[in-house]
Amino acid sequence: MKRTAFFVSDGTGITAETLGHSMLSQFGDVQFEQVTLPYVNSREATEQAVARINEVARQDSAKPIVFSTLVNEEHREILAGCEALLLDMFAVFVGPLEQELGMRSSHKVGQSHSIRDHEAYRIRIDAVHFALDNDDGARTRHYDLADVILVGVSRSGKTPTSLYLALQFGLYAANYPLTEDDFDDLRLPDALLPHKDKLFGLTIDPERLAAIRSERKAGSRYASARQCDMETRALEALFNRYNIPNLNATELSIEEISTRILAKTGLQRRLQ
Repeated sequence: MKRTAFFVSDGTGITAETLGHSMLSQFGDVQFEQVTLPYVNSREATEQAVARINEVARQDSAKPIVFSTLVNEEHREILAGCEALLLDMFAVFVGPLEQELGMRSSHKVGQSHSIRDHEAYRIRIDAVHFALDNDDGARTRHYDLADVILVGVSRSGKTPTSLYLALQFGLYAANYPLTEDDFDDLRLPDALLPHKDKLFGLTIDPERLAAIRSERKAGSRYASARQCDMETRALEALFNRYNIPNLNATELSIEEISTRILAKTGLQRRLQ
């Protein structure tokens, strides 16, 4: 089954996408063509969005699913005329909140992703800079400032996880690749030994690792099944020797990996 899903927003569309993706993920047997319409913040833009939704409805011979976070009441009324199943997030959540709090919301556009807390924004930017500066073991002299140091073999998801921890939680996350040389005597590199309590390991199934590496260097020893199997086995032995907490990230998204790291380590996010 195929259906079209629209995410309509008067801002970036991130909120509509996040909520919509969460709901659509519950219907794994349906293939959704997903379309984001950001900055629908005028009458003309809303009418154009309605026209596009209605055109898809005619082409698909099925109602599109529309997730909307429009704030402006006039624009919401226009969108309500589209030939679709409209899920108006603003109406669903803000109305009950206004009732419970006994006050009307500000109805301001773009509040969820605006820079209202400049201190929080500074924390996020500083954390991202730290993640980039301390990526892939390029620098180790600032590890004393790190909240967590991710360790694992090459292509196991360390870099994207470090950046997500920085962007989403404001954490100072470094990452260090463990190589074949480190596995010869099953000893942690000297740069990591003083920071053992900050280490968190990412493991991955050798078959998946070989597939990822083959996309980059097909036919190489680096991507061979034998090499990947040797590295993952040695990695787990190293983690066991030093009692390093770790997580198998093979089937996990970056979001899941990051939140599980927080749960396992007890790290407190700097951003809410």
